[in-house]
Amino acid sequence: MQTVGIIDIIWRGRAFPCETGAKAKIGGMKNTPVIYGRKVGRAESFEASEVTAVIPLEKGVRYGNLWDTGEGELQVRCDTGQVFTWGDAFLTDHPEITGGEGGKMEFKWAGGAPEEVL
Repeated sequence: MQTVGIIDIIWRGRAFPCETGAKAKIGGMKNTPVIYGRKVGRAESFEASEVTAVIPLEKGVRYGNLWDTGEGELQVRCDTGQVFTWGDAFLTDHPEITGGEGGKMEFKWAGGAPEEVL
């Protein structure tokens, strides 16, 4: 049985090559433990989605074309067929550029609950 091996990132309609190890934490409603006395109940709350990927800074690519504060569409495509799409995604941190290793930059996006297509 095949399991997820490759995750592709498409940010604002542009596909980015990313290293092995890209991560997607799918947000949405979750249960939060509520402790009272010797009991534990639950309260529902909303958790943001988080996507992390390491992308190389290639020759001729402007850093300013990769990072800005605006929202946009983010797609995470798994080689097993799942596609998660956020229309309201945004980058959260300025990535560091690591020299000598292909200009690696770790990008982090956040967003609401995605739409999933299989």
